[in-house]
Amino acid sequence: MLAAKTLPVSSPITKVSNFGDSGLIFPKSVSAIKANRNILSNPFQASCLKTSLESVVAPDIQSFPAATRVKILSEALPFIQKFRGKTIVVKYGGAAMKSEALQASVIADLVLLSCVGMRIVFVHGGGPEINQWLGKLGIKPNFLNGLRVTDASTMEIVSMVLVGKVNKHLVSLINKAGATAVGLSGIDGHLLTARPSPNSELGFVGDIASVDPSVLRPLIDNYHIPVIASVAADKSGQSYNINADTAAGELAAALGAEKLILLTDVAGILEDRNDPGSLVKQIDIKGVKKMTDDGKVAGGMIPKVSCCVRSLAQGVRTASIIDGRLEHSVLLEILTDEGAGTMITG
Repeated sequence: MLAAKTLPVSSPITKVSNFGDSGLIFPKSVSAIKANRNILSNPFQASCLKTSLESVVAPDIQSFPAATRVKILSEALPFIQKFRGKTIVVKYGGAAMKSEALQASVIADLVLLSCVGMRIVFVHGGGPEINQWLGKLGIKPNFLNGLRVTDASTMEIVSMVLVGKVNKHLVSLINKAGATAVGLSGIDGHLLTARPSPNSELGFVGDIASVDPSVLRPLIDNYHIPVIASVAADKSGQSYNINADTAAGELAAALGAEKLILLTDVAGILEDRNDPGSLVKQIDIKGVKKMTDDGKVAGGMIPKVSCCVRSLAQGVRTASIIDGRLEHSVLLEILTDEGAGTMITG
């Protein structure tokens, strides 16, 4: 449904991707879009686009007539024009983080969008990986009302895993795909300043006191993709585990983003939680608040919706909760009218 600017990716996914009712398919060869000189006039972007296109589609797509390839790409052009130069913040987690195929799909989507001129900011958590390493060290994960209880030893593992392992792995994947990614945490450059959560039983779980996006601006202005681990420190230097949805929402607001995207393990907001077919495609703040009051938005969806509403209230144009279990869900959301979940507007 929405988007913003820069770079490329290479993934093991080889099947042709047909995006919903739009019939949008990305061809392997950039020769099909040379007619669009706005996209390919920059040699760097042309090379980047070629790499990312090759990562998303089947090798036999070149058998399509040139006119067909041009027509297919021309359908994406209005969306590219709409979001070119705009900032899009994507929060990564859930099934898309656990599956290698889905992970490759997300990386490919980000790099392609970056190549055609969107400014991508990538925020991640890493719950499953944290649990895995806690298990290896004989530390049992503890949760309170669905939130991780983070004592001093757990916080040390959280920092090591999110900043030292997950973050650098994602940076490596994006770089391998042909883009330029830069790994950061909320601690770097005072990007996120934390404060203790009011719920002291959670230990070193923090809220965000302030955001300083200064360190990000030269990166996104130069077509780099910041990859941000959701760890921050307070003014004394104490590290805190930050909810990745919250971090993404606050960063989107501070950057004046066009769009915030949260990848989840559900289709989006459902009119009836027991009916997967009751997806709400688009809703405004007033409507989503009413759904929450009526109990239709509940459980783990509440903090995600709250995060979206807060970012919209601070100037983000739209926020989407999309199904990260779908291959190329990010492209579906940005380059088609159909979308891949629920879009919330102000």
